[in-house]
Amino acid sequence: MANFLKKRSVSIPLVINAGVSSLILALGMTPTFGAFTASISAGMNNASSGMIVMQETNSAGTITCLSTDGGGLLLDAASCSSINKFGGETGMRPGDGAVVVTNIKNVGTVAASSFALTAGPCVQSAAGPASGSATDFCSKFAVSITSGSSSIFSGTAATLGSAGGIDVLARLGLPKVQVGLQIPITVTTTMDASVGNSYQGLTVSQPMTWTFTA
Repeated sequence: MANFLKKRSVSIPLVINAGVSSLILALGMTPTFGAFTASISAGMNNASSGMIVMQETNSAGTITCLSTDGGGLLLDAASCSSINKFGGETGMRPGDGAVVVTNIKNVGTVAASSFALTAGPCVQSAAGPASGSATDFCSKFAVSITSGSSSIFSGTAATLGSAGGIDVLARLGLPKVQVGLQIPITVTTTMDASVGNSYQGLTVSQPMTWTFTA
């Protein structure tokens, strides 16, 4: 009887150990469950700014000015003194005039939502000491600016200088200046036919700035 109890006391731990081992084995063999997945990866996300660039050429196509000609940080503004909108005539008589045709084009990558002309004050100067004594030559110098059949401005150089910004798009009836669109501009200047000797030897000068805005 003592031997039986001794054997039984040894068997119980073995049974317990065997049960624990079986449980651990069972847990280790628990099956994994499958799943459906779907994904989209977009690793190249970027955007860049466009450029708005104005190009002006004379009617012969021999002179080209770009708004980027300013160089350095002046990518949006440049001076184009090689195209004289008033013609640069030096021997005008009463009633004489000049016609200058240029073409302004959007050569950038974005459309211009506005197109404006702003002229500075008209300045009168004397060619020499024997010049006339008149002081209102700017008001005797007529300026007409057109594009095809559309009138952009009509008046004198004096009134052009005080007109402020002129909405060219509105004058042309265009919503935008699309990329690649070329707009012809004609500037006609005429000296008043009624001026007398007091207007001899005088010069008028006036800056004009054309501006695209996107």
